[in-house]
Amino acid sequence: MFRTALRNVLAHKARLLMTVLAVMLGVAFVSGTLVFTNTLSNALQNSSAKGFDQVDVAVQPGYQEDVGDKIGKTPELTQALLDRSAKVPGAASAIGVVTGFTAIADKDGKLVGGGFQSQGGNYWGTKDARYPLKDGVAPKGAGQVALDARTAERAGYKVGDTVRLSVDGPVLSPTVSGIFTTDDGNVTAGGSLALFDTATAQKLFGKQGTYDEIDVKAAAGTSQSALKAALDKALPRDTVETTTRAQLAGDQAEIIAASMSGLKQGLLVFAGIALFVGTFIIANTFTMLVAQRTKELALMRAVGASRRQVTRSVLIEAFVVGAVAAVTGLVAGIGIGAGLKALLGTLGATVPDGPLIVTPGTVGAALAVGILITMLAAWLPGRRAAKIPPVAAMSSVHATATTKSLVLRNTLGALFSGAGVAVVLAATTMSGSDGQAPMGIGAGLLIIGVFILTPLLSRPLIAAAAPLMRVFGVAGKLARQNSVRNPRRTAATASALMIGLTLITGMTVMAGSLQKSIDKMATSAIRADYVVKLANGNDLSPDVARTLAKTPGVTALSSTRRASVRIDRTTESVTGVTGSTIGELTRLPVDEGTFKVGGAQVVVDERTAKYRNWKAGSTFTAGYQDGRKQQLTVSGVYQSNEMFYGIILDNTLIAAHGTDADRLSDAQIMVKTSGGATGATKDRLEKALGSNPAIKIQDKKDVSNETAQDLTLMLNMLYGLLAMAILVAVLGVINTLAMSVFERSQEIGMLRAIGLDRKGIKRMVRLESLVISLFGGVLGIGLGVFFGWAAGELMGTSLPTYELVLPWARMALFLLLAATVGVLAALWPARRAARLNMLTAIKAE
Repeated sequence: MFRTALRNVLAHKARLLMTVLAVMLGVAFVSGTLVFTNTLSNALQNSSAKGFDQVDVAVQPGYQEDVGDKIGKTPELTQALLDRSAKVPGAASAIGVVTGFTAIADKDGKLVGGGFQSQGGNYWGTKDARYPLKDGVAPKGAGQVALDARTAERAGYKVGDTVRLSVDGPVLSPTVSGIFTTDDGNVTAGGSLALFDTATAQKLFGKQGTYDEIDVKAAAGTSQSALKAALDKALPRDTVETTTRAQLAGDQAEIIAASMSGLKQGLLVFAGIALFVGTFIIANTFTMLVAQRTKELALMRAVGASRRQVTRSVLIEAFVVGAVAAVTGLVAGIGIGAGLKALLGTLGATVPDGPLIVTPGTVGAALAVGILITMLAAWLPGRRAAKIPPVAAMSSVHATATTKSLVLRNTLGALFSGAGVAVVLAATTMSGSDGQAPMGIGAGLLIIGVFILTPLLSRPLIAAAAPLMRVFGVAGKLARQNSVRNPRRTAATASALMIGLTLITGMTVMAGSLQKSIDKMATSAIRADYVVKLANGNDLSPDVARTLAKTPGVTALSSTRRASVRIDRTTESVTGVTGSTIGELTRLPVDEGTFKVGGAQVVVDERTAKYRNWKAGSTFTAGYQDGRKQQLTVSGVYQSNEMFYGIILDNTLIAAHGTDADRLSDAQIMVKTSGGATGATKDRLEKALGSNPAIKIQDKKDVSNETAQDLTLMLNMLYGLLAMAILVAVLGVINTLAMSVFERSQEIGMLRAIGLDRKGIKRMVRLESLVISLFGGVLGIGLGVFFGWAAGELMGTSLPTYELVLPWARMALFLLLAATVGVLAALWPARRAARLNMLTAIKAE
């Protein structure tokens, strides 16, 4: 039986080619993902480990929990702690580390690197071993800065140049004193690093006389553990924590692995979708091969082969096909992994140098996925083959689906579909994350149910295309009849395309609806003409608000600040605003009381009011970070949105009771001007702030456009990832048509003999492909709209402005894509059918 199976694989290698390609693409996606993420993770971990070469033990602030009505404070690492650390037995040296955000502008005034990757720090003394100088000298005083070599090269700076940069708002113009090299992972990933002398860094980052971390270097002969023990003994354990270099590297490796895990899982999901779609092709291919070899299999049964042996022979064929696909997919995946790494470099994201990592796990996963997926998909056709009665097969009487099996299939499909719809509808009534799991389960049940029902749905839906098919005459009529001749085969072929279009349509509906809700929120909740914030989301210096207040044309502004208070022994985040002007800058619907913020009066959103059992006039006691308490009164209950939620109080309370960091930080600033949002007004505000590249000045349209850009980028990435599933579906249509043409060789020969010319044959096959593809497209778009609506209902529980938007133009484009798939997939099968020799085809069995 093994030799027979191998002979069949070799005899039908052309027909199995599409199956091999489909599995290979899925395996290549899986192995490419594993190779890419393992390579990137290894390179980042090695680079990160180099960054700890100059530290044996790190001293960091401890964590103090919130207790009672008091907010826990983060302990400070003072100069005294630094001096004490440097004097412990076994310590060779100790340096203080200061870090913060620093945006650097290139010579054209544009921000260098991404906002979140623009970092600043301190250069210790005149020679800092962490940052070897490539050129120039160490920075000294507020007028000097050192830049990393990658940033200097990208921005075109050299020693002696004046560079424009910003820490929290105001523009600074120091001179480049030196250029250094670094293995900092943030820099190697495309970010920037600017270093000041320690005193300047402490002042700029609001850490006067304190440090973020103290790095201690061990003396010769002292181990990291011994140094850590000495530091633990010398330093107050209740305020600081000590960590060895090995542990730092391990913790960093875990962080990198966790970040890579998210990327890996996301890519593997799409690889899984491609493989899932591929199972339809595999099952279809082996079903058709079994049908074409009915007599052969019956003869094997007649000469003594058992049902189990027949099934085993089909599975052996599947094993060979899966093994070939897995090996070729693994090789292709290694190439994909290398290509993705190179692609990151071309996109400006510098990846640390490192070898291509192909682990035994990657090889094992590729082989297991390719072989198991193929064998599982071929098991059902093999089982069906074993059930063919030998006598019926020898008489060419193929076993057709019985009424009982059809009723069972349709009943099962109806149950799955009904259960899926019910669970999805139930999930839409839940709130937030509670409905995500039921939504996913319901969607899975519905897709399975629709797939089972697809043969039943194919007849009425394809019949609806009959009027259009009549336009093409005999070829159109034959194409429609051929497409419903074997509903199960049509269903399997169309379902592969259906799944890809379901996901694409659903995500498009959600993205369009979400964008609409953001637009509505920006126009309905904000009266301000502009929102001012830092590019990376960090807090702004209060100097920015003071500068804007003095700018001609500014009629009102409010700084938004974040803080925490203790209420009933729990920590609650609060938002600070300028109470006297917030009413002019926002439009928040009030359910109860009045929107009045000032003094001890606050407003709360409807969720907080419900949770705390508050209403207009309620009072509560708030515990601040300085340990003091105050009784506050709820003046009103408002409807929250993505920008304003929770407790809103006056900034004067935060300033009076918070830490220095609270007083010196504005999350964003809302600005209203006399001339409204115009180009001239925006230019005036930008000039007032020194044309700072780190500061965004956005009107309502800019806020919406920023969200739209993010959604568009996300959608384009998802489209690209789902393109693999669509490509696999195309291979499925090609495979089904090619094997169908082989099956119908005699029929095609007869059609040629009675007068249907080559063009008519080509048109018949193309129209058959077009009908099947459009059938899959209609099902996919319909399911996608339903899932998009359901997911939107779930999001609407946390986004009041959410509104369903159906992207008719995009959906028409998707339907056109399905039609294009059908036309392109039919090119080769149609040409092959038209070139069949008439007499040879008529004699074919």
